[in-house]
Amino acid sequence: MAKKIFYSFLAIIAVLQLFQPDRNISTENFKVELANHYSVPDSIESLLNTVCYDCHSNNTDYPWFVNIQPIGWYLQGKINKGKSKLNFSEFGSLFKEKAIEKLENIEEVMKKNTMPLTSYKWYNKNADLTIEQREMISKWAINLSKQIASDSTAALNADSLPFKPL
Repeated sequence: MAKKIFYSFLAIIAVLQLFQPDRNISTENFKVELANHYSVPDSIESLLNTVCYDCHSNNTDYPWFVNIQPIGWYLQGKINKGKSKLNFSEFGSLFKEKAIEKLENIEEVMKKNTMPLTSYKWYNKNADLTIEQREMISKWAINLSKQIASDSTAALNADSLPFKPL
């Protein structure tokens, strides 16, 4: 009986491998990407790329085990949720108030050490930020939010909108 259950379980796992989630992969440089609209120092861009972009952009560098289901479904769910909260690939299309709110959230999660997720740090050792790196990202986010708040031209480029403002 135990063999029958074991082989049935293996058969189910094998069938699950046929159903792969859609991948978050794009090589396109979006006109509305963060760095195309705002000044991002190289050191910050490098940290964001290493630590944040896998879940918060339109391009994910997937680990090898994403091909094993149901792990792949779980990871893709986390990526979709991350992009719904903050997507650096589309950051330039945010209105002023929303951009400021997102930057304040970045500052908050850096100070509270709630991002990146612990599960992400398990397989991406470069994602374990030092206190200094967290402070760098936090200060950059606050400074950029202040710049956006004081400069109406930094808020949004009308050319990037899918519609013409009135």
